[in-house]
Amino acid sequence: MTKLKVVTASVMLALTGSVFAVPAVTDYDDATSAYQDAYVSGQFNLNSGNQDQTSYDLDVALDYEQVFSSPDLNTKIDFLGSGSRYRGPNADDEDQSYYQALGSITADKYFQPDSNGAFYYGKGEVGLQKGQEDPFTKAVIGLGYGRVVNVTPMARAIRLIEALRMRGTLTGDPSNAMYQEVAVVIDKENEYRSKYGAADFEQYWVEDIENALKKSGLVKGGGDLGAGAVLKSFDVLVNERISTRKKGWLVRAGVGVVFTDYDGENGKPALEVGAEYHYPIGNSTQFSDEAIVTATLDDNDNSYIFNNAMSLTNELTDRVDWENQWILNHAETDVDGVEDITTNTLSSTFRYYLTNQLDLNLTARLQDLEDNIDGNNNDDWDKSLNMGITYRLK
Repeated sequence: MTKLKVVTASVMLALTGSVFAVPAVTDYDDATSAYQDAYVSGQFNLNSGNQDQTSYDLDVALDYEQVFSSPDLNTKIDFLGSGSRYRGPNADDEDQSYYQALGSITADKYFQPDSNGAFYYGKGEVGLQKGQEDPFTKAVIGLGYGRVVNVTPMARAIRLIEALRMRGTLTGDPSNAMYQEVAVVIDKENEYRSKYGAADFEQYWVEDIENALKKSGLVKGGGDLGAGAVLKSFDVLVNERISTRKKGWLVRAGVGVVFTDYDGENGKPALEVGAEYHYPIGNSTQFSDEAIVTATLDDNDNSYIFNNAMSLTNELTDRVDWENQWILNHAETDVDGVEDITTNTLSSTFRYYLTNQLDLNLTARLQDLEDNIDGNNNDDWDKSLNMGITYRLK
């Protein structure tokens, strides 16, 4: 009987290890989360010979996003800045430069904590552009519905457990509940950093992830992961780059005021309507779409701007991402003599990560500008192929 019980227990354990399939990243539902995405990217072209003078084109961009989420409050900080310096090939072409920047902070306060329902929000924006009379400043308050959840911790947990399974460290696949527990610890990276300091937090962080894995009873030998598996865990969690994954949708509508505008006007009332949708397709692809309409009301100059950014990012390998994006911008105004402008930009980027923070990228881009003006040399699609470097700050 004793031998029969041992055999039966062994069979059940083997079956237990095979019953639980790898969960989807969308299974992660922890409302308390935080993440940062911060990048500096640059492209430089230099041409000489068979032209009057050496020509060049330098483009630099800074993209920053930080999100803090809790059951009753989500706060998002956004900043996008770009600058360029260029000179043409003709003898009379002068050195020129341009810059622009737009930053915002948005806070969503939910009426019912831990819900995907209604909330009220406040938003502030500040913008700068070279050559404009004043900076752009705006404040909005309004109502919204829905919630977007950061599910990147589950994507990292899946990648970690996959790596340990491939090494033979885990003898089976943990339950979905265990994936959730590992993902929750991974999501507390900033808490460990604050508690133990940037130089030492990883050892405590990885140790607690190891403890969560040991609870599954699937660690080979029934003890610790071992030095090799710990080093592999550190490599996956610290050195590998996993793009941000989000799920959910929300809509917003608000009213506000433009305190100052680029054209020197101030005190204009404003209306804002926005929506966003995010969904991970499988465990390696992220789809996102964000749209916003901003209308400025003025007795003689009513205007509105519509922006829509749609993206599809696929992780081809642990070091290669394929990013595709379509950005639509449409601006209309009642001012006589000023034409409506529509810009479509399509881009496809292959991004190779040299390290977790540095990547080489190759971007093919198509851009179409419709301004209802004939013969100004922008009626055809503008095509470009650029190679650049991106440095990840956070």
